[in-house]
Amino acid sequence: MSDINSKIYLDYAATTPVDSRVLDAMLPYFSEYFGNPSSVHGPGQLADAALEEARRKVASLLGARSEEILFTGCGTESDNLALRGAAMGQRRSRGAYHILISPVEHHAVLHTVQQLEAYYGFDVETLPVDPYGRVDPQDVKASLRPTTALVSVIYANNEIGTINPVAQIGEVCREAGVLFHTDAVQAAAHLPMNVQLDNIDLMSIGAHKFYGPKGVGALYIRRGVEIIPAQTGGGQEFHLRAGTQNVPYIVGLARALEIAQTGIEERSGILSGMRDHLIERVVKEIPDARLTGHPQNRLPNHASFVFKGVDGNQLLMMLDAAGFACSSGSACKVGNPKPSEVLEAIGVMPAWNKGSLRVTLGHGTTPEHIDQLMAVLPGIVDQLRKLSAV
Repeated sequence: MSDINSKIYLDYAATTPVDSRVLDAMLPYFSEYFGNPSSVHGPGQLADAALEEARRKVASLLGARSEEILFTGCGTESDNLALRGAAMGQRRSRGAYHILISPVEHHAVLHTVQQLEAYYGFDVETLPVDPYGRVDPQDVKASLRPTTALVSVIYANNEIGTINPVAQIGEVCREAGVLFHTDAVQAAAHLPMNVQLDNIDLMSIGAHKFYGPKGVGALYIRRGVEIIPAQTGGGQEFHLRAGTQNVPYIVGLARALEIAQTGIEERSGILSGMRDHLIERVVKEIPDARLTGHPQNRLPNHASFVFKGVDGNQLLMMLDAAGFACSSGSACKVGNPKPSEVLEAIGVMPAWNKGSLRVTLGHGTTPEHIDQLMAVLPGIVDQLRKLSAV
């Protein structure tokens, strides 16, 4: 559904509704097959069978082996475990302490490496990006050191939609013998995933971005990569993530990923057509409006803009009052008056960088929703500019 409490929902990058087919797959594991997958009795083994079938399915969809898939509580936890676990492992095994990231990472990556630097003595270096937020693989190559523990570059940016040349970055890292992690939380909903073709060592995903339930994620860990566990206790998830597995949600993640990775080309064509129509209208009909992110090499459902002299939070509130649920960028930053680090990294000037708007489309979006948005957006932007000038 696209209308939530009579609003037109245009914030699918923040979260998505659970697909009815996903819910159907999950329901039996709340009641009928409720056993603990670590138990040796029949009910426990039925739950364990579902858990391992989900692992096998996710692995197949990502081009991985079953034993390389670890289930977590969300994409953020996957990022945390990948970065903290791999950095600690690399320091222990070969004394590596240098971490390379892009300046346009999600806070799940950014804040994790900041903690590693502040409390654990790692040296964090930020890679340059172009005006679209892309990392050049040659800049990665030039920045690698003998002490580099890992490189983390987001697959597709959550705020501006730009897709990075992940396979080429991964190839540079593979040739240098350095681990490569990518946050693919946004990408998995819309782009074909294959960790082998993309030369990835660690990859994070979260189910609620692709019509699965909130509260479950997965982490791909290439076989042979040492990870120091952050959560200890029982031996679940290959002794890397202790705690009883959430079988219904894991089953839901696997089903949701299966649906998301099937028919991508057709869905992307529909979404990108509406996206491009929206972008064309915004930059044509609203003065001092700019697209952020790459004009073509971006997620098919993602349109993001900055408006000169407009407060993004006020814009969101007025759009909400007009019946539209949108975002100013990362859903984790709504209400934050500070300029976005992503917009600063791509060179958006102060007069523009607080006036951001992210419109992300999904299964329920129709061309009529785009027309309805454009019937009100120019007027709202104009009204906010007049108010700020008073």
